[in-house]
Amino acid sequence: MKTIKFTKLALLAFLAFGLFSCSDDDDGGDVIMPTNTIADFVAENDDYSSLQAALEVTGLDATLDGSANYTVFAPNNAAFNSFLSANGFSSLDEVPTDVLTEILLNHVQEGEITSGALSTGYIESMATGMASDSPLSLYINTDDGVMINGVSTVTTADVEVDNGVIHAVNAVIGLPDITTFATADPNFDILVQALTADESFTFVETLMMTDAPAPFTVFAPTNAAFADVLAELELAGLGDIPADLLSSILTYHVVASSNVRAGDLSDGMMVETLETGSFTINLGDNVTITDENGRTATIIATNIQANNGVIHALNTVLLPENDAIEIETNTIADFVAGNENYSSLLVALEKTGLTSTFTGTDEYTVFAPDNAAFTAFLNDNGFNSLDEVPEALLTQVLLNHVQPGTIMSGDLSTGYIPGLAVWGASEEPLSMYINTEDGVTINGISSVTTADVEADNGVIHAVDAVIGLPDVTTFATADPNFDVLVQALTREESFTFVETLMMSEDPAPFTVFAPTNDAFVALLDELGVDSLADIDAATLEAVLNYHVVAGANVRSGDLSDDMMVETLQGGEFTVNLGDNVVITDERERTATVIAADVQATNGVIHALDTVLLPAE
Repeated sequence: MKTIKFTKLALLAFLAFGLFSCSDDDDGGDVIMPTNTIADFVAENDDYSSLQAALEVTGLDATLDGSANYTVFAPNNAAFNSFLSANGFSSLDEVPTDVLTEILLNHVQEGEITSGALSTGYIESMATGMASDSPLSLYINTDDGVMINGVSTVTTADVEVDNGVIHAVNAVIGLPDITTFATADPNFDILVQALTADESFTFVETLMMTDAPAPFTVFAPTNAAFADVLAELELAGLGDIPADLLSSILTYHVVASSNVRAGDLSDGMMVETLETGSFTINLGDNVTITDENGRTATIIATNIQANNGVIHALNTVLLPENDAIEIETNTIADFVAGNENYSSLLVALEKTGLTSTFTGTDEYTVFAPDNAAFTAFLNDNGFNSLDEVPEALLTQVLLNHVQPGTIMSGDLSTGYIPGLAVWGASEEPLSMYINTEDGVTINGISSVTTADVEADNGVIHAVDAVIGLPDVTTFATADPNFDVLVQALTREESFTFVETLMMSEDPAPFTVFAPTNDAFVALLDELGVDSLADIDAATLEAVLNYHVVAGANVRSGDLSDDMMVETLQGGEFTVNLGDNVVITDERERTATVIAADVQATNGVIHALDTVLLPAE
């Protein structure tokens, strides 16, 4: 029965189609399908006659009569009457066509966006303003219905048509200036209060201008940012900030005569403000701004485009350099300056110009020597005072106490890390050997006495000795994995290995392929002897020299496959590259490099798991 019913319906439909087709053919005309485009809807509704007239004047009626989908916030006649009256026009004929075009496009979105798909925040319209070729923004607020730019409310939503959707609104959405978004977006409520806090302020009038000094770029702090700065300055409210200081702060957030969008920003860019001060742009995972007090703010929303400029939202209020602003900081430099026991370190930082480094916002970990440590350092190195230490040398000695980032003592582990110092044989950072087996010791000479002193820009670990620039022997003696190697190097009174490997002149620099304790134990087993004492002095000296390359600082990146390396002993060995760096000695034995690029001032160390043997 269902099949028969379907067949009858299909036949009726076919006959109906044939009748209409024949009728059209008889009249000689085409089939005219009725449409219901956005333009049709506007033309057929008397309450939108002003909108229709505006569309016709600007030629946008054709755009909205096509097949492309649009979302239109449609103002009715009353909305247009209010717009004309508020802007001093007697009729639409008096509105310049180019201006009217952009105003209409400011009501249009590409695609079909129903009211349920709208959310509070910024979207782009199809209009462009005077300040930029980029689309103007629209601020949508869905907290209570749908409001656009704080001036126009959706009265009837989701009128579906063939080429999109229409949302009726009760006001024309004019081209926004900077103040439009400041007042529309509740996240800027305190900023608006600040801009209007004093009768003498002309910020609102200025930021509505389209002539010079427009366009403006405004870095706008949020309500939370203002709450934070009041707490930082220990003030109860905006009323506690003198008007001239508040004016200075506000103008410090404004760049005049420039529409600077996010894509125009560059790392290290210095930005001059309307206040005449400047701040610095920092690019990274986020865009941050460093103000004249070394404080940082993060841009949390970008490219809110107005007709006369652009807004970027900040999570922190920027503060210009001003005698009336008292900011208590606790930087690494502050800690050193505020502690008499670190007066020598302070003098050293000031002499080398590193004070500013530790005053900034970049984070560091500093192993800080006290006055007694500096006194011992000067005595040990034949200096009567810090004034006698060459500035370049002192700079690198200080940097040999520094790690980038904040590293708490609990995050340190036994092993090698690169410091910030660069000196001598290589342009690569000098290594630091950290030993955490009993507290924290650095390079075997300096112990942490007080750990984890937190500062605004990092952490300080107090140490009991200055960490001098290391030579090759520093790491040999500091790292217990090389204990047997040190015993071998110092076994005979005739050996001069220690003195040689401390040299910074010819035959330095040295590349040392250093066998570990386990490597020596395995060698003794291989040779069938009980201890180093069972190896005659000449043989031991030859073996040790076979691990040293003179006159070269050969880092792992300098090695190549099948590379022949001439040693201080006179023999050679071969480097083989693969998953690991392997060395083949003159007896065809192999050793694997298990730690590379331990950098000293006069050379570099690579640890081996096997002792190399020269030809017999």
